Amino acid sequence: MIPAQLGLLSWLDAVALLLLLLAWQGVGLFIEHPPRNFPSVSVLMARYRRIWMSHVITREPRVFDSMIVGSLRQGTAFFASTAMIALGGGLALVGNIEQLTTLASELSLAESSKVVLEMKLILILLLVVNAFLKFVWANRIFGYCAVMLGTIPNEVDDPVGPHRCQQAAELNISAARAFNRGLRSIYFAMGALAWLVGALPLILTTLLTVAVILRREFGSQTRDVLLQGVDD
Repeated sequence: MIPAQLGLLSWLDAVALLLLLLAWQGVGLFIEHPPRNFPSVSVLMARYRRIWMSHVITREPRVFDSMIVGSLRQGTAFFASTAMIALGGGLALVGNIEQLTTLASELSLAESSKVVLEMKLILILLLVVNAFLKFVWANRIFGYCAVMLGTIPNEVDDPVGPHRCQQAAELNISAARAFNRGLRSIYFAMGALAWLVGALPLILTTLLTVAVILRREFGSQTRDVLLQGVDD
């Protein structure tokens, strides 16, 4: 174990924790604000959401659009429920920290005190809580988007129509942004589980998580498909 301590944590633990937090925030910022000539999947999907909403005004009936929004809401509800289950399991584990301490010592994974293990679990739970809040907020905004769709006039030549479509598109994009942030929190929460083993595993899983997320946003086949024919 590293002898130099920063409070209850070793300096290597502190570095690993700082790397995790910086990566979590930095990756999200880069994905949401990528270089103009190298858009992420999230940015490309935002363009398609605007295209989608621009067609709503001429589509009759609009059952198809409401079904899509309803499906998106179901996805956010599912992940919110999953986050709640994970949160409950994590809280139960914090309440039985002695068992985790015994297991860690038996496996020689980490010579950590109960307080340090609790800190590590709390970090994971905070990431899960953040994900839950993002999923719930995304669910609500998708609901607002559904309401906005209902306010689009039936008359194609109504001057209010294009503005309402634009509002619905921005609400849809905002909901998707919150949902994606929740997913990233889940990714990093899963990576943070490695901290229970030690600081070096946390550093490795953090870097791996960053690599996986960036590949999906900038180097996946999905992105190649989305790039085909997207309006600039």
